[in-house]
Amino acid sequence: MPDNQPVRTALFASHVEAGAKIVDFHGFELPIWYSSIQDEHLACRSVAGMFDVSHMGFFSFQGSDVRSWLEGISTQKISSVPPGRCGYTHFLDHDGYIIDDMIFAIKSETEIFGVPNASMVTTMLDWLSGLLPEDGSITIVDRSAGTSIIALQGPSSASILSEVLGQSNSVGRFKCQEIAANELGISGWIQGTGYTGERGAEIFVSNDQAARLWAALLTGGESRGLVPVGLGARDTLRLEKGYLLSGQDFLWPGLGLPTDPSLPSGFLSRDSAETAVPFGLDLEHDFIGRSRVIESAESGARWHGLLCLERGPAPRLGHAVFDSAAEDANLIGHVTSGCPSPSLARTGIAMAYLTGVEVEAVVWIQASPRRRVRAQVVRPPFV
Repeated sequence: MPDNQPVRTALFASHVEAGAKIVDFHGFELPIWYSSIQDEHLACRSVAGMFDVSHMGFFSFQGSDVRSWLEGISTQKISSVPPGRCGYTHFLDHDGYIIDDMIFAIKSETEIFGVPNASMVTTMLDWLSGLLPEDGSITIVDRSAGTSIIALQGPSSASILSEVLGQSNSVGRFKCQEIAANELGISGWIQGTGYTGERGAEIFVSNDQAARLWAALLTGGESRGLVPVGLGARDTLRLEKGYLLSGQDFLWPGLGLPTDPSLPSGFLSRDSAETAVPFGLDLEHDFIGRSRVIESAESGARWHGLLCLERGPAPRLGHAVFDSAAEDANLIGHVTSGCPSPSLARTGIAMAYLTGVEVEAVVWIQASPRRRVRAQVVRPPFV
């Protein structure tokens, strides 16, 4: 395929066969939906949904001192996470701005897996490679191109996984392991992580095994209501849980990309304290960018949830947020992510960086040129 064409994952034919609406997402041809965003979202919340997330990266960090090295360049205290467990972290630049966030898995004392975001694979590989010890004691292997990732999410995901791959591969939340022997002959890596807030697993296999595993999971889960889910519902699901989206809720200034025109210049250049993520940040160890995070923890903008208290246009990226409905109201921030919540009867929900407000405060979202919608500041998740 020519270089200027989007990449097709190993599951592309499976998506087309299922009638998916395909879009170009960060250079990958991926399904935005199969039936509808609403139906797929609710199926994942109530039963189970399956996602092709092969556009995400897959790194292997190796070396005798790999845990100490990774801890020194990330916001998470890696040494506190034992083998067989996963964690979440930010990587900051030397000025303290978030470059990317990442789920990592401790395979052993000498090997750690990491999953960078789709659009940041090359950027993160370059950044992390530049921080490797000069003695060659730590190495990074980029396994992204040869790896497919299938995410099985929802209340019924564990039973579906047990039926298809066996009970020994039904991993718990944030636990991880090599895929145990199974009747399908599938091998690879599995971890109890995901981007929906539901119980589930992400399964990492070689590209030549992806279609076989996808078909087996759909067949095995059909009687339980499992459906394939596209990127549209993936976004509404993560927003309901208050999960950051790289490139939309934060954007590394080192990329040299302009902020969305609906936002003030540089508005998405943020540090870990500003995102108010309740996990993945440990200030009790030294790491790159720590000084800015400490300063921001004392004051400044915070990423808050907003729950609309009345009907009106749904909150969207760039919508201004004010402290009152009056014409002379103070501008206190902007929405970075917003949508009608499928789980809350399409009530508007949003995430926004705001200054000078506390949880339970009432604010107004400029949802259209003529309409401000009243909303309450809340602490996610919304559901």
